Amino acid sequence: MRRPLERPHGPGAQFLWDLLSFERLMTSQVIHLVYWAGLGVIAVMAFGVLGATVGVAIREGSILGVLLALAVLAVGLLGVAVAVLLWRSFCEFYVTIFKISEDLAVLRRDVEDERARQGRA
Repeated sequence: MRRPLERPHGPGAQFLWDLLSFERLMTSQVIHLVYWAGLGVIAVMAFGVLGATVGVAIREGSILGVLLALAVLAVGLLGVAVAVLLWRSFCEFYVTIFKISEDLAVLRRDVEDERARQGRA
C-alpha cells in the first residue's frame, strides 16, 4: 500500500489540499442542492400535468372530455409520484456511496495509526 502524501497545515492550505487531492469528498454536501433542484423540476412536471388535464377538458368540452381529463390527471400524477420516489432513491444511493468512502478513509487512518503504534512499541 502506498504511503499517503503529507497534508499541508493552515486553514486555506487544508481546504485547497482537500479540493485537489480528493481526500475529502464534497459531493455529499452538493447532493442536497441537486436533490432540491430535481424536486423543483418534478414540480414543474406536475404543473404540466395539471395544464394538460385542463387543456384536454377544455378542448373536448363534453363529459367524455372530462373523463379523459381525469384519466390524464391520474396517470400524470402517478408518474410524478414515481419520479419523486426514483429521484429520492437516486440521491440516497449517491449519498450512501460517498458515506461508505468516508468510512473507509476513517478505517484506513485507524489501521495506519495502529500500525504506527505497534511499530513504536
